[in-house]
Order: sequence, then C-alpha cells, then structure tokens
Amino acid sequence: MERAAVFDVDGTLVDTNHLHVVTWWEAFRQAGHDVPMHAVHRAVGLGSTDLIAHLLGDGRDTDRDGELSAAHKALYGQYFDRLPALPGAGELLRRLHRDGWTVVLATSASGAELGALRRAIDADEVIAATASSEDVREGKPAPEPVEHALELAGVPASRAVFVGDTVWDMRAGGKAGVRCVGVLCGGIPRADLEEAGAEAVYADPADLLEGLDGSPLAGAP
Repeated sequence: MERAAVFDVDGTLVDTNHLHVVTWWEAFRQAGHDVPMHAVHRAVGLGSTDLIAHLLGDGRDTDRDGELSAAHKALYGQYFDRLPALPGAGELLRRLHRDGWTVVLATSASGAELGALRRAIDADEVIAATASSEDVREGKPAPEPVEHALELAGVPASRAVFVGDTVWDMRAGGKAGVRCVGVLCGGIPRADLEEAGAEAVYADPADLLEGLDGSPLAGAP
C-alpha cells in the first residue's frame, strides 16, 4: 500500500511567511486597522477569511472582508516572480518520491499564487496532486485540507505524514489523524509546534532531508 507525504507550502517549502505578514499588515493599515505584525505572524497559515476573523474579531464589519483580502492579494502578488524556495525544498520532495512516497501539497493558496509557489519549489514532476483552498469548505486548523489531500493520494491517515510550519498545520493534521512533522523556517517556536502535535521538528526542508532516515518519513513504503 502506498504512503503519502503531505506538505503545507507557505513557510514550509517556500520562504513567504514574512512577506504575508508585511502585506497583510499593510492591507489592514490601508483599511484603518492597527494590527501588530507579531499578531499577523501568528495568524499566517489560516485562510484569508479566518485570518481576518482571528485578528479583527466577530465585531468587525464583515462586508469589508473581501476588500481586505483583495488588498492583501494585490500587495503580495508583487512578489510572485521572485518567491524563494526554502533550502532543500525541491530536493526533499524528489527524495521522497524516489523512496516511494506519494507527494501531495495541502495549501490555502490557489490560482496564480499557487502557480508562483510551485514554480519556486521547481519539483512539479514529483508532486502527485494539490489540495488548494478552492477544493475545501473549511481551511486549517480544520482537518478538511489534509483529509482532501489524503483522498487525492488514495491513502488512509495511518499511511500518511503531514509536514507544516504553523500550529494551524499541526492541529489540522492531528484532527485528520496523521503523524505531524514541524519545521521552524516559518518562524513559529519549536515548543508551540510540539504542543500543537508535532511528533518531530526540523529547522527547514534541508534539515529534514539530512535527518530523513531517523524521521517519521524514514524508509520506503
């Protein structure tokens, strides 16, 4: 039976979290909201609507959520042609593919943004499928993105590992019943990832690749 290696993308395979922080901060500023950057950083990894709700609360004017999302999208879109892959990202996916894992992405990105992220990773030949925000009703920390990724891979949760960089990733993976691996390159502390359910934590994709044989992703199926 095959096994699936499911990966978050932003902050896990591509070094974009702080770009999201700055562009969300600017989108909020333009709309008259004073939201600290550290708070935005903690919310990165949530889908746009959930991120806005998390930072502004239920008492906000929800009719303006679309404007905020559009402002962030426009600001962040300026970086699409130069998004940097994290060290070892493409190499890690190719190694797992060679080891017999089905590689699937689970991300809140979609459309042109997702295309830019995949170009940065530069490993399309080994990515079997992508579960994007357009495919699910609820984003992380709900389990639906991970569950959909497993459906695309055709494997049960017991045969999968999810790699991500935020507490939202770890919570989504845990609710979906998969083993979770955290990476620190998104800027979230090790203790927070472990508390949220990470079985193991690595510095970045290159560190995970180097320590692969002792990780939850060790060996071929």
